[in-house]
Amino acid sequence: MKSDLPDRTFAFADRIVRLCLFLEKNGRVSATLATQLLRSGTSVGANVEEAGASESRKDFIHKYAIACKEARESHYWLRLLAASEVLNRERLDPLIAEANELIAILTAIIKKSRV
Repeated sequence: MKSDLPDRTFAFADRIVRLCLFLEKNGRVSATLATQLLRSGTSVGANVEEAGASESRKDFIHKYAIACKEARESHYWLRLLAASEVLNRERLDPLIAEANELIAILTAIIKKSRV
């Protein structure tokens, strides 16, 4: 059974890029937060892709652990954008929810792989 995780993390990165393009037009604070979010949000999928070519189980787990950490960081920046009212919460809620789901999926894969 093929996982949809690479496609899902790619779609997440695409949404993050589009959000960051919008944020960069809204002043220095928004642009600074966008830079942080862009790095973490696009790194999730990049590490999932790299895990697909891992050289060992340890390497696979390591790549997924990095992807999970980046998803957590993205979740943080999205929550901060909402809390500071840089963007309204309703606009960010779907991305916050997706970050939460990706964290849960990645965590489950890591735990299962360590057994």
